[in-house]
Amino acid sequence: MVTAVVGSALVAAVLSWAFCGLVRHVAAQGGAVVPPRPDRWHSNPTPTMGGVGFALAAAVVVLAAQLLPGRNLDQPHEIAIPIAAVAMFVIGLLDDRLQLSPLAKLVASLVVGALVVFVIATGQGVTLPWPVTLAAVLWFGGVVHALNLLDNMDGLAGGIAMCAAALMAYLWAPVLGEALVLFLGAIAGSMVGFLYWNRHRARLFMGDSGSLFLGGSLAAASLVPLTAPIDGFVQTAVVVGLVLVVPLFDTSFVLVLRRLAGRQATRGGTDHVSHRLVSLGFSERTAVRILYLIGLSAGVLAFLVQREGLQPMLPLVAVSGVGLVLVGIYLARVRAYDAEDFRALQKSSFAPFLQDLTFRWHAGQVLLDLVLITACYYAAWRIRFEGEAFDNFFPFFAASLPIVIASKLGALYVSGLYSRSWETFGLMDLMAVLRGVAFGSVVSVLIAAYVYRLEGFSRAVFIIDAILLLMAVVGTRASFRAMGDLAHVRRKQTRRIVVYGAGASGQLLVREMRANQAWNMRPIAFVDDDPVKLKRYVMGVPVQGRMEDLASILATQQVDEVVLSSPAIGAEREAAIREACAEAGKSVRRLFIDLR
Repeated sequence: MVTAVVGSALVAAVLSWAFCGLVRHVAAQGGAVVPPRPDRWHSNPTPTMGGVGFALAAAVVVLAAQLLPGRNLDQPHEIAIPIAAVAMFVIGLLDDRLQLSPLAKLVASLVVGALVVFVIATGQGVTLPWPVTLAAVLWFGGVVHALNLLDNMDGLAGGIAMCAAALMAYLWAPVLGEALVLFLGAIAGSMVGFLYWNRHRARLFMGDSGSLFLGGSLAAASLVPLTAPIDGFVQTAVVVGLVLVVPLFDTSFVLVLRRLAGRQATRGGTDHVSHRLVSLGFSERTAVRILYLIGLSAGVLAFLVQREGLQPMLPLVAVSGVGLVLVGIYLARVRAYDAEDFRALQKSSFAPFLQDLTFRWHAGQVLLDLVLITACYYAAWRIRFEGEAFDNFFPFFAASLPIVIASKLGALYVSGLYSRSWETFGLMDLMAVLRGVAFGSVVSVLIAAYVYRLEGFSRAVFIIDAILLLMAVVGTRASFRAMGDLAHVRRKQTRRIVVYGAGASGQLLVREMRANQAWNMRPIAFVDDDPVKLKRYVMGVPVQGRMEDLASILATQQVDEVVLSSPAIGAEREAAIREACAEAGKSVRRLFIDLR
């Protein structure tokens, strides 16, 4: 079957490339062009209706495959799911032409979802409890519109849908059936052909016909393993969530923040995860690639959970969830709304609660550490006792977990960790983490020794746990600073600065450049006359030379400006520096520090 799936994907890719090229020409001639708008990201008029091209390509491949000898549709869902995808495609096509209301699209998706759930349950011979049926219908509608909302930047929705379709076909081939696996393979292939036209800068958009077709296909396909009468529903749900993590994360992120800003959930805007990444300084291509990387990483984790089981992979799942939450919190701080958008929020009954969460999020930090402590302690036992041995020692883990949580949370609080800023995490903050983790580990060992006499415990578990928790706490606390530094380095519109003087004033200047985005300045090199500092890195910035090297640095490093940081630079040396910069056409400024 692998050969057939790969072949269908390749054929679909070629057909999609050809059909989308034709659709682009027809759309441009027929006026199906999306003009630039304030609530949309693109800046040039772009033909749309690309969904017609890749949906047609996938349909041709699937229909042709069914005409081959030996192809049989054994399960009702093998027919129902492609039909559901076509139904959502038609709804999207109507929306592209007639501008359906958000309510009409929501109702239509729920109707299609209910019919899909009925066919899948009937075909599998199961009677779903009514809460499960309701959840499945809502899940279908949610995934459909998540893909629709994800179509907000060139190449994003198509690339994520391609990865998700390929992962679903691979992970659930036995449950889905051959026909549906071929269908998902054709979708993945058709996305390859479409992305030729949709990658930055896009020459063709998919339109709602395309995004709803993709959403309907993936949502319906994901319902098959979720409703299958097999053990391990929680594991299957986790795997499905990981496969679709990017659209689910982006949609949840946008809906929550729009609600907090007093905006309508259906109101378009440039406030998605991808837009905020660009606002941080990443290029559009880099922002899309970051989301690709998140999707692929989650896909690898989904594969591991499917192969190894949920329990062994639980620490990785927990850490990944924490990481995603931290990314969301950091991106939520990026300005995307006007102040007037928050007037409705300020008048709401829950405004005081939200204000308290905004300025005093200590409770969130404690809950985060609760998850980290549990995950690290569990991982330590897993690492020490593998396979069947872990099952024998699991009761000791479960019995001692409350002691470990109490000891380490208390120690982290006493160390002063919760009063420290994440944005400026440094050496002194690291010492607080070391004190808290070390003290908590010692206390937990002493209590375990007193209560259990360490019978059934391995001392290596506590050592591994301390190392893992130290890494986890440092990683979370340093994440905001790391993301800020990374965004600053990748920022395209910043001026590239050479700092003359790598002493205390120069280091202070570099810190301010990185912390103050309004300056739009990025230090790329130091110049310093101290031979001890030559060819070294100071605060991550290389000391590239002395005064005599300044001219070559200006000529080769794409420098925008030179800033003199040291008060020790005399008038004669300053004149020589300004002369060298004038010859290279670079501006010069001097840092003045005055305390009055």
